[in-house]
Amino acid sequence: MTEGRPTAFADLTEAELRDALDREEYVADDDVVTTVLLALRLGKPLLVEGEPGAGKTELAKVLADGFGTELVRLQCYEGLTAENALYEWNYTKQLLAVQSGTDDGSVFTEEYLLERPLLRALRGGGERPPVLLVDEVDRADEAFEALLLEVLSDHQVSIPEYGTVAAETPPVVVLTSNRTRALSDALKRRCLYLHVSPPSFEKEREILARKVPELDGAIAAELCAMAERVREEPLRKPPGAAETIDWARAVATLRREGEPASLSPAEVRETIGCLLKEVEDVRRVDDDLLEALVEAAESARAEVTS
Repeated sequence: MTEGRPTAFADLTEAELRDALDREEYVADDDVVTTVLLALRLGKPLLVEGEPGAGKTELAKVLADGFGTELVRLQCYEGLTAENALYEWNYTKQLLAVQSGTDDGSVFTEEYLLERPLLRALRGGGERPPVLLVDEVDRADEAFEALLLEVLSDHQVSIPEYGTVAAETPPVVVLTSNRTRALSDALKRRCLYLHVSPPSFEKEREILARKVPELDGAIAAELCAMAERVREEPLRKPPGAAETIDWARAVATLRREGEPASLSPAEVRETIGCLLKEVEDVRRVDDDLLEALVEAAESARAEVTS
């Protein structure tokens, strides 16, 4: 195990972490800040679960940008193999070396080793190691999780022909999951856990104020109120903050000076596809639900402009 191995963020303070997140315009609740801070200080992988669009992947990106280090991303999918994720040998170069007689006794040396994301992250250590994002780990096969265990627990990988490659300083590891399948207990034991919930009305307003500053504040409140209201419906895919940001950007792009202050029902209907991404969900917005959304928007506008 890695106990005793130095971590780059062992002395990080909460204020420093909040500053880094603020600089990247990432709105984080207190529980998010605390869990991320512990993961960084302890050098533990962070498993982040929540609905798509909740900001899980974004968290890894802002940590890398906020601390001025590299983001190494491994996008998981069904059929992901060790060769795709860890390393592989440059077989063409090896063959040419053998045929030319210039292999100098071995073709299993650094010269022939091709880094893939996990190996790259392990060897990228230093004063500020990279952030390794293992994105949507639940999309990978269960067998792939076994490959991750050595990296997550010991920050090393064993290459039979080459030896063990261990990180001098452990990378910051963020795993994301949309809970499409249950992850193994072995993987979860190695991680700190964070569940990202859908944003509250106030939090979503703050997100829009930072991400879409060109949008009128009252209109932003209307959009947040409607997003909050629509999440109460039994949708196939409830919208996350990412979808609300897309919606806000679309509305800001379409609106022109002199248009009515409030969003009209027609505007809502014409742009609802930015918020909802399943045809069944879009069809659910009938006249009754549209009326309820507009009422929620009007109430939110009245509250923020009073």
